[in-house]
Amino acid sequence: MALNDMLAKLGGQEGQEGGLGALSKLMSSNGGLDGLTSKLTRSGLGTQVQSWIGQGKNEPVSGQQVQQALDMNSVNQLAQQTGQTPEQASARIAQVLPEMVSQATPQGQMPREDPFSKGIAALKQMVSR
Repeated sequence: MALNDMLAKLGGQEGQEGGLGALSKLMSSNGGLDGLTSKLTRSGLGTQVQSWIGQGKNEPVSGQQVQQALDMNSVNQLAQQTGQTPEQASARIAQVLPEMVSQATPQGQMPREDPFSKGIAALKQMVSR
């Protein structure tokens, strides 16, 4: 599934634009790129996170793993905003996260500046690479 398709699903009825907005809010409420990857790593997903940041294949995570690692208030808000259950939203987040982190770390390392803090226009540019 293409990244734009996943963002459209993440955004519910709002399409890609809504998906980027929803993802941006989720990232912000979990401490941005650094905070999110730290939370996932502390939850036992360090190998997966490193695969997303590195140059190789992106290892998957499950919706359940996302629910255990992230702030559930933010997952619940995303679910409500997009008309999904928290389980559906978590599953879609799990589909999108590996590629989004990979896109945000094109050089195989964390960027100096968090791309998710730059707004929707910067995210659109990032996913269109």
